[in-house]
Amino acid sequence: MPSLDQMPSQIKPRLAAINQQHLLHFYASLAPAQQIALIDQIASLDLESLPKLISEYVLTKPQLKLPAKLAPARVYPNDPTDKARGGEHAWDQAAARVRGEALIRAGKVAAFVVAGGQGSRLGFEGPKGCYPAGSVTNKPLFQIFAEQILATQRRYSTIVPWYVMTSPLNHDQTTSFFRQHNYWGLSPEHVRFFQQGVAPSIDMKTGKVLLAAKHEVATNPDGHGGCVRALHVSGSLADMQKRGVEHLCYFQVDNPLVRVIDPIFLGLHVGDGKGGIATSGEMSSKMVAKAGPEEKVGVFVLADGKTEVLEYSDMPADLQNARDSRGNLLYNAGSIAIHAISVEFLSRLATDARFTLPWHRAEKKIPHVNLETGETVSPSANNGVKLEKFIFDALALCKQSLVYETLREEEFGPIKNATGVDSVVTSKALQTSRAAKWLEAAGVSVPRKTDGAPDCTLELSALTALAPEELRGAKLPKAIERGTTIAL
Repeated sequence: MPSLDQMPSQIKPRLAAINQQHLLHFYASLAPAQQIALIDQIASLDLESLPKLISEYVLTKPQLKLPAKLAPARVYPNDPTDKARGGEHAWDQAAARVRGEALIRAGKVAAFVVAGGQGSRLGFEGPKGCYPAGSVTNKPLFQIFAEQILATQRRYSTIVPWYVMTSPLNHDQTTSFFRQHNYWGLSPEHVRFFQQGVAPSIDMKTGKVLLAAKHEVATNPDGHGGCVRALHVSGSLADMQKRGVEHLCYFQVDNPLVRVIDPIFLGLHVGDGKGGIATSGEMSSKMVAKAGPEEKVGVFVLADGKTEVLEYSDMPADLQNARDSRGNLLYNAGSIAIHAISVEFLSRLATDARFTLPWHRAEKKIPHVNLETGETVSPSANNGVKLEKFIFDALALCKQSLVYETLREEEFGPIKNATGVDSVVTSKALQTSRAAKWLEAAGVSVPRKTDGAPDCTLELSALTALAPEELRGAKLPKAIERGTTIAL
């Protein structure tokens, strides 16, 4: 191991070659432990790729060019008999379920949650997955997902490994939280944690990497698309292959309504090559109809014949507001960050340079150390660029992919904000609404307000039912009393 004196001499030439030697500006004044930490952090960065990234994404702002041929994405409707939706054909839901259940039963499916975020926007200190989200019990998000995985394992007499991607900021807290709650009944040997990668934060005017402290480079998580590299370098992809896992169910940590393991979606994803159904097998996605043209979600489109996600901010107003012959939004396939991805495809993305995901630029206010004064600066305006990768960019690298419509009230109630749209209040209302719908389908009388909303607060654990049909024959109350708060 090189001595403290040798360490900077080894890293200096690499920094000088890319004009980033300022990162060692305060090195001589640091304590030995801080010197080691700084050198280790710098050495962990992909320094040689920085000049190209800075040139293409920081000192110049990439200009979006809309595809020459842009059209709404082809979508498999939630109702498989609906042929009127843009010419989609009918599809066999029962056959898709059989295929998906066979995959689950054979142990070829794993769950994967992107859980690197903090709950600070919600006024919550700690990992977002620890946030109390249950409409009645306030179960944390992690528990809601764990119960789904446990119920799936019980239903199909199988093992569903769970891969949890944390961030350097919340990794220790997350793993401690799981241990504290005994993994909610899951076996620890089938839950694997790994950390998301980071990218250096860069001054947008000079192209210089910023220092967060005299001994620390300013970095930011490299986006949910960074999961591809993280799955690979952490050994998680190899672990899946060892276990015989062939498909990964990807979801994000802020959505308590997500169906973690959906046999119908999985069956569509792998397809059977019959009946005109386009087999994906590499990467498939779920969508919900947009609530309106202004809803800030990405939209699935056909770009030069390939399924892609066009970000809300990149979609021109005339396309956002375009209507079809029935008056519906033409581009209404909202992305909800739920995907089925094959392990083979992920391995290709991680190891073949031809399948590298692009970077995206985000201008941010980034606190940093002033090199002249050594003081920390908290900028009042955007001063830096954070670079991220997005997993949905992998869709364009598929041979073909498919999009499946789910219903917002069934599977999309994200908790992104403390109040207002996509808040814990709206999410809990959606949880109650879905529970009421399922209970009514099982013959339970649920009180309704004049606007049709349930006049009660309900929560259904996945250990009670993973789907509405599982409530048939269950011991349930004949009726829910008005104003009741009940968890089943």
